[in-house]
Amino acid sequence: MRVSDVIIVGGGIMGCGIALRLRQAGARVTVLERSIPGAEASSAAAGMLAPQMESDGPGPFLDLCLRSRGLYPAFAAELRELSGVDIAYRPCGILKVAFADTAVHHLEATVLWQRGMGLRAELLDGDQARALEPKLSARAVAAAHFPDDHQVDNRLLVRALTMAAARVGAEFRSGYVRGIVHEDGRAVGVDLDGEVLRADAIVLAAGSWSSLVQGAGVEAKAVRPARGQMIQLQTRLPLLQRVLTSEKGYIVPRADGRVIAGSTMELVGFDKQVTAAGLARILDMALELCPELGSAPMTETWAGFRPWTEDKRPYLGEGPSPGLFLATGHFRNGILLAPITAKLVAQAVLGERTTLDLAPFRYDRGGTRARA
Repeated sequence: MRVSDVIIVGGGIMGCGIALRLRQAGARVTVLERSIPGAEASSAAAGMLAPQMESDGPGPFLDLCLRSRGLYPAFAAELRELSGVDIAYRPCGILKVAFADTAVHHLEATVLWQRGMGLRAELLDGDQARALEPKLSARAVAAAHFPDDHQVDNRLLVRALTMAAARVGAEFRSGYVRGIVHEDGRAVGVDLDGEVLRADAIVLAAGSWSSLVQGAGVEAKAVRPARGQMIQLQTRLPLLQRVLTSEKGYIVPRADGRVIAGSTMELVGFDKQVTAAGLARILDMALELCPELGSAPMTETWAGFRPWTEDKRPYLGEGPSPGLFLATGHFRNGILLAPITAKLVAQAVLGERTTLDLAPFRYDRGGTRARA
């Protein structure tokens, strides 16, 4: 049964974002999700939009991340118009904090090459950093300030994207995807609970579960779940205006006094338990950055799975067989890359020339990979 022009496997922010863009281009779209859309990694993140703070150096991946960050102000306004949900986009800036000289040297090098690219970045000593964030630890000796790295509330983003996609006419169906159906070497549909749903194109956007979808050509070692444990603290008034990070983790202040602290990075399969050791590491990191959080009540803990790839880059665009497209493996940058992924993958599905070269993100780019 042909149900749509495009079937999207996965209803997180990637799947919903791609569905939104394809519907706006006139394609009929069905999104398949095994539970509540966005219930997995999309809802478990912290919402940082931090290509500069996260980057290891120049290259195509940084270009992709910077382009996506630049889309966010208009993206937030569009989602508010379509869904009525404000995703709490905050142009707050990020401080990456150093507590030792070795970390300071790394920050100096980072600021130097980023300024060489024309990006805004500044190295501050401890007193200068505390002038921006008075609650920053007295032990901090320096910090790199990235004023153009921002944040959103990722749970509101998931809700807004799901509603926006539905409002423009995307169909959502729940069930267990048994696999991608091929005929004559081409992906032609999806087996959903024993029923074959046919379409002209299939998009795999199943995050950490991508390698479990039979017929998708994604090896188990190509996209793996990386567990991240998280803590939410509650302060009466916000202690911080900016996101604070260190080599050990991050704390993300929300406008309502919540503070999201994270995260571990554990390759433990699909074990989603929150552990005492994981929480202890996160709390130690948070209190090192901002000691006054010690009196804040802990209101929630959770864990989620980031879709990890060996080279830390996503798989985007054409897949291992004709008719199959990939939007997976975003690892730590799923929230950041949502708008650019939606745009580029929709262009690829529609047969248009993509606005960025997807060759660095192909399934067959080398190393551990998805394969035909």
